[in-house]
Amino acid sequence: MNTRTLPPEVLAFGEAMALFVAETPGAMAEVECFRRGIAGADTNVAIGLARLGFRVGWLSRVGSDGFGSYIRRTLEAEGLDCRYLTMDADHTTGLVFKERAEGGADPRVAYFRRGSAASHMSPEDAAQVDFTAARHLHATGIPPALSASCRELTLHMLDRVHAQGGSISFDPNLRPSLWPSEAEMRETLNALAAKADWVLPGLAEGRLLTGLESPRDIAAFYLERGAQAVFLKLGPEGAYYRGVLDGHEAEATVPGFPVERVVDTVGAGDGFAVGVISALLDGRSPQAAARRGNLIGAEAVQVQGDMEGLPSRTRLTELERDLPDLP
Repeated sequence: MNTRTLPPEVLAFGEAMALFVAETPGAMAEVECFRRGIAGADTNVAIGLARLGFRVGWLSRVGSDGFGSYIRRTLEAEGLDCRYLTMDADHTTGLVFKERAEGGADPRVAYFRRGSAASHMSPEDAAQVDFTAARHLHATGIPPALSASCRELTLHMLDRVHAQGGSISFDPNLRPSLWPSEAEMRETLNALAAKADWVLPGLAEGRLLTGLESPRDIAAFYLERGAQAVFLKLGPEGAYYRGVLDGHEAEATVPGFPVERVVDTVGAGDGFAVGVISALLDGRSPQAAARRGNLIGAEAVQVQGDMEGLPSRTRLTELERDLPDLP
């Protein structure tokens, strides 16, 4: 059977934007030439999982404009199932411009997304989704920050997948500038994380959302609220895992992989999510999942672009082949 006719086994949703990356270093005001691509934390993870062979369905809206057509074509070329992607004739596609940073610094970005097609998503956009076929849903804190209707869609997606017995991963992906207040951001995202099985915050994000300092305490915060496992991103130091495995609580700090030259840090956290989610869906242990997250995150920062460093299944097999056995 042609797998293209099968409903997606993994669902992802959010905003895909047309990305313009400066061809040369320097301030945005001085750059004359940009290279086109696509951007979006949710799309990065969706693309990463598709490259590893999962049937990934993408739910979103883009404008009925040239940028929207480009995004759809690019996502389909990456293997995403775009049957749930709506072309919106009334609103435009979001745009983002990114400077070319040097020396591994975080590049500065400028967003043009207010009132975009994706910000008008609502539960109605999921009316045709076959939730019975969904094995997993990946969600982030970005869609609920875009609008009230996107927040309703996020709750709807989580509740429907949970009701069908699918697993859910949640990456807070904090965007404070999109929220009316920090308090509302914390309350909303912590409530969404409580609906997830696997929570994947960065350490700074976890501290801001919980008011706690240590990885162990941050993980406990989400475990007490219903999560099965928490994977905390620690940057170059690696990752911390804590959760329940075979009825017993386990925890481990998994070291990161050394990188000789950091080119672009954008997308590193999304690469980590791809590694963790794919490993758990492959039936690997949480410790192995954290290590794969570190591995793909390290790959992501070595190339220019948000998702260009995400590996194929063949490349991932090569990277993991020589790794030592875990204890």
